[in-house]
Amino acid sequence: MPTPPMPAPPRMPRPATLLGQMRARVPPVAAFALVTLLPLPFLMLGAVLGGAFAWGALAYVAVLITVLDRLIAGAAPDAPEGAEFPAANRLSAALAIAHFVALAVAVWALSGGSGLGWGDRVALFLGFGLFFGQVSNSNAHELIHRADRRLFRLGMWVYISLLFGHHTSAHRLVHHRFVATPDDPNSAELGEGFWDFARRAWAGSFVAGHEMETNLRKTLPPGDSLRARLRRVHPYVIYLAGGAGFVLAALALFGVGGLLAYLLLCAHAQVQLLLADYVQHYGLSRRRLGMDRYEPVGPAHSWDAPQRVSSLWMLNAPRHSDHHAHPGREYPALRLGAIGVPGRPVLPRSLPVMATLALIPLLWRRVMDRRVMALRGRG
Repeated sequence: MPTPPMPAPPRMPRPATLLGQMRARVPPVAAFALVTLLPLPFLMLGAVLGGAFAWGALAYVAVLITVLDRLIAGAAPDAPEGAEFPAANRLSAALAIAHFVALAVAVWALSGGSGLGWGDRVALFLGFGLFFGQVSNSNAHELIHRADRRLFRLGMWVYISLLFGHHTSAHRLVHHRFVATPDDPNSAELGEGFWDFARRAWAGSFVAGHEMETNLRKTLPPGDSLRARLRRVHPYVIYLAGGAGFVLAALALFGVGGLLAYLLLCAHAQVQLLLADYVQHYGLSRRRLGMDRYEPVGPAHSWDAPQRVSSLWMLNAPRHSDHHAHPGREYPALRLGAIGVPGRPVLPRSLPVMATLALIPLLWRRVMDRRVMALRGRG
């Protein structure tokens, strides 16, 4: 009787297959920590020593992330439905604390405290500003959606430190309710340039958020307890008083130069925040179903971006449509879904690249208006 052939030994995966398996993993919180925290030591050293540290940090934020997006093609896989990431809130808390330290160091360095030349100060201003506007903003946005009041307040104070405290109210109470409708100041219309949008959105969100919070105060039950009285305090009092406190602290600690540096950094970060709103909803609108009713918010009402490294850098903020569908979902669990389906708005480049393009309205419209019209043609 012939001897049966021996079974073939299992084939070891080739290196390319192993690399593909590594790339196919859902990014752990450690990956978000690595990408977001990596420039901070260079920014801090740049604030003290200048030179290669200052310019290296700027190169990482402004160039290397975009290069890595191109080298590591394809979106990271979605986390399984119901997946939990217990370390996500710890990273958010750490990033918020790091924000306050970095803000103080940046103001000190830019005011002349470290004796750096103007070239190094320009690099630090751009690097710190991009960090505050892209990482601190994305992180604060995460925190103000958390149910834990301690995390919520931490996010609120990050926004207050950037003189943008009203975003805490306007984003949750106005933007999420009225996104992609004329009632949302932070949804850009087709053909509206960024700079016109920025002026309208800043003032409009401030007023709309105040109105919503004032109306909420009227619905609170009466009571004389300390907790009841604190709940009736208008949050805009905290936003304005807190912002004034940061302004006075910058002036007292670092002088007039420090105050100017602080105000410019806040303006730089606010522009980044407004750019994100502008890019992520440009030209998209929900169908009106009645006098005061619109179709539910869906994937067709936000521009998503699948690039891997910039998504880590911005805590998955480019997965924006899923955030609108599930505002309480933690950033590592945000899902991208199928992005190749007709009618799904997907940016042609990463969110940071498109935000840079939006600073030049003519170029922005040349790239984006035809895409918006194509989407409307399918509607």
